[in-house]
Amino acid sequence: MRTLITGASAGLGEGMARELARRGHDLALVARRLDRLEALRDELAPTGVRIAVAALDVDDHDAVFATFRAMRDELGGLDRVVVNAGVGRGAPIGTGRFDANLATARTNFVSALAQCEAAMEIFRAQDAGHLVVVSSVAADRGLKGAQTTYAATKAALSHLAEGIRVDVADTPIRVTTLAPGYIRTELNGGMRRPMSVDAATGTKAMADAIEKAPAFAYIPTWPWALLGRALRVMPTALLRRVT
Repeated sequence: MRTLITGASAGLGEGMARELARRGHDLALVARRLDRLEALRDELAPTGVRIAVAALDVDDHDAVFATFRAMRDELGGLDRVVVNAGVGRGAPIGTGRFDANLATARTNFVSALAQCEAAMEIFRAQDAGHLVVVSSVAADRGLKGAQTTYAATKAALSHLAEGIRVDVADTPIRVTTLAPGYIRTELNGGMRRPMSVDAATGTKAMADAIEKAPAFAYIPTWPWALLGRALRVMPTALLRRVT
C-alpha cells in the first residue's frame, strides 16, 4: 500500500506516518518543513518501507498538483491519499481578525479542495484509490469564538468528501471521512480537555480506521460516536457551555 500524507511533519500526520510505516505501508510524506520530514524518514528507515519526502505548502495550489504527481511517479503509483494538512487559528467573527479566519478558511477548505482534486485526478486515471479526509467532530455544529471558522471549514470538508463519495460510489475508488475528537499533540499544546487522548492512542485509532476504509468514522470511536451525534441535536444554550 502506497500512502501519501499531507501535513506529515508534526501532529496527527506525523503520528499516522509512524503507525502506517509499522504496518508496512510505503509512504509519501509532504509538509512545509522538509528537515522534519527527513528526520522522520530516517527514524522510520528500520521498518524497511519505502519513504519519499517533499516540501509542500498546501496553500500553493499549483505545487499541490505537481508534488502529488511527483510522489506518484517516485513510488510507482499511489493507492491512498490522506488530506490532513490544516490549521486551527481563528477569532470570533467581527473582532478585527479577518486575517486569521481567512487563513484558516483558505488552508482548511480551499487547499483541502486542491488536495482532493489532485488525488482524484490520479485515482480516476488509474480507476482505483482511497481518498481519506481528516475533518473533525467540530464539523457537527457551528461553534463559538475562535472555533467558529474552524468548525465551518471542517463541515465544508466533510460535505466535500461526501459529495465525492457519492460521485464515485459505483467505482473502485473509496472515500473516507475521519472526524477526530480531542487528541493531544504538540500542535495543540497537549490540550487538557475532558475525554482527550494522547497522540499515540489517537493516531493508532486513525490508522485502524484508514485500513478499514469506512465511509465515516469518529476517532476514537468511544466516546465520540455518541457525543458527535449528541452535538447535532444539542440546544444552543447547552452548546455554549460545553464547547
